[in-house]
Amino acid sequence: MQSSIRPARPHGLAIVTMGVSGCGKSTLGALLAHRLDCAFLEGDAFHDEAAVAKMRAGHPLTDDDRWPWLDRLGLAIKETLASDGHVVAACSALRLLYRERLRAAIGAPVRFVLLDVERDELQRRLTQRTDHYMPSSLLDSQLATLERPRPGEDVITLDGLIPPEGLCDSIQALVTEPSSAMTASPL
Repeated sequence: MQSSIRPARPHGLAIVTMGVSGCGKSTLGALLAHRLDCAFLEGDAFHDEAAVAKMRAGHPLTDDDRWPWLDRLGLAIKETLASDGHVVAACSALRLLYRERLRAAIGAPVRFVLLDVERDELQRRLTQRTDHYMPSSLLDSQLATLERPRPGEDVITLDGLIPPEGLCDSIQALVTEPSSAMTASPL
């Protein structure tokens, strides 16, 4: 009888890769979901047409623009957890209040992974990106909105300059350890 080797993955856990536009959260999230053999939800896909049009026009979203989006994404994560048991999602989750709203909507353990990247590198990445509606002119508003995680908030902060494969290794090691403290910044 043949057995397949599956990567260790935490039971009943949502992982949300987060950060400002251009930090690599979608690339990392998709790779991590593949590695963990679970669903990947791209947070940008949950924006309504009005929000996308607003961003495309160079206008930052307000909290009122974000609440329905966060609720839709939170519900999708909750439903995916209920059906599949695991999920990785990418979402900016810039403010503590946004992360708390997602946690409340999901109603299960959530680990956020903040990719920390310097402004100049983010600007470089955004100007090279051609397949996204988010203009680089909104970078400063996102950086101003970003609330760094507080101690005890269950957010892993990683250096977004590390290649995605190395970031996946770090995240997998942290989330598959039963006793791991998710508040540490390992890198």
